[in-house]
Amino acid sequence: MKRITVVLLGLLVLVACAPKVDWAPPDGASEGAYPGETWQKATTPEDLGWSSEKLAAARAHSERIGSAAVMIVDDGIVVDAWGDTTRKFACHSMRKSLLSALMGIHVDEGHIDLSKTLEELGIDDTEPALTAVEKQATVADLIQARSGIYHVALGEAASMKENRPELHSHAPGTFWYYNNWDFNALGTIFEQETGTRIFEEFDRRIARNMQMEDFQVSDGCYETGPDSIHPVYSFRMSTRDLARFGLLFLRDGRWRDQQIIPADWVRESTATHSEIGPDSGYGYMWWTGVGGGLFPNVRVKEHSFFASGYRGQRVIVLPYRNLVIVHRVDTDSSSADVGNREIGSLLWLILDAAGETEIGDAPVVEAAEGTQVTADNLHEIWGESTISHFDGSEGQYITSYAPDGTMTFTARKSDELVDTGKWWAEGDRVCRQWREMDGGEKACYYVVLDGTTLQQFDLDGILLGKVNFSRQ
Repeated sequence: MKRITVVLLGLLVLVACAPKVDWAPPDGASEGAYPGETWQKATTPEDLGWSSEKLAAARAHSERIGSAAVMIVDDGIVVDAWGDTTRKFACHSMRKSLLSALMGIHVDEGHIDLSKTLEELGIDDTEPALTAVEKQATVADLIQARSGIYHVALGEAASMKENRPELHSHAPGTFWYYNNWDFNALGTIFEQETGTRIFEEFDRRIARNMQMEDFQVSDGCYETGPDSIHPVYSFRMSTRDLARFGLLFLRDGRWRDQQIIPADWVRESTATHSEIGPDSGYGYMWWTGVGGGLFPNVRVKEHSFFASGYRGQRVIVLPYRNLVIVHRVDTDSSSADVGNREIGSLLWLILDAAGETEIGDAPVVEAAEGTQVTADNLHEIWGESTISHFDGSEGQYITSYAPDGTMTFTARKSDELVDTGKWWAEGDRVCRQWREMDGGEKACYYVVLDGTTLQQFDLDGILLGKVNFSRQ
């Protein structure tokens, strides 16, 4: 039987060809403060209208999920920070947003032409060499991850390899796929067209001009290998230096009286050029979103964007709130893997501490409305009913929990029985074990019932999803 991993809410991933969604900073955006040699920190969060008590809750949550450092900057002033903000952690894929910024400078200066094709630039790779069609991809296609080139790339995660489309399955410019080949080849193109080296140029054009406190050219390195001629350009950077980078983009590329990155490029690169999910998208090596599309478990009021890296590296910019948040994970010595769901819950707690409203329901079990299912109240709450809800992608399946402790997973349209299992309550947790799905492993959750809504939380207390259920 085919192995299926089940969650209460299936993830619907949309990959579409879509026009660019333009945005502009809010009218009257604050000029705000800038750090000098060091950051200015608020005497107390309350001085800036924040709640110390709620920030403490955010900090406790971040410690549970494995954050190594967090920094919150409100209009250029540090509201709060914890962890080692001076330590240079690996940036992983946030390197792409750093290169995007550098490219904007050189596009403006005429050194890089986004309309040039790979054929015109003389870009190729190891066997299999690029075809004539693939070589029609432009620099603009690569920076939007729409090249249609699915050659093996260096630095690919297992998921990228598994999800990579087949060779020659999409023409250049027609399909979005998060593609390390595009990003690595852009590094080659950047150095070829500008006659500079990425890390030296980042130091000269960006880091020094912003008085980054920790970055050095030696914090960058190239990773090469036999699969491709285009190396990975890896950065290490401190949390407090990445906060400066986020503030630079919040301020439209301007640092005090100097325009470091062209304002038009900042707006263009952080606009949505490809819709990749409901209210979420991708720009020029930046992720974008609005409403509930930026991260799960939180709503943002206006278009926002973030740089993203492996296992929880994030630089989040909320222009409408003049807010920059940096989240780091120690991937050198920690096993923590902080995904978008956990980041969204942390962002909800931070925005709540800022006094923001209309950010969605609290995504933590402590704040959930309804009755939490425990071993003590299980029979009272469940009664003699079988509780069922739609499950899987687009609700293609029905999961049913019977009062005798049996469980079924059924195809919605055909009524075909896919798997069976058992469920029970242990203390304040509800546990289940399928015969084959989820590898047959036992899994436990916190479950809260509110009317006809079932909410499921992981053991860190973070919302996994909500579903409407029925009793039979």
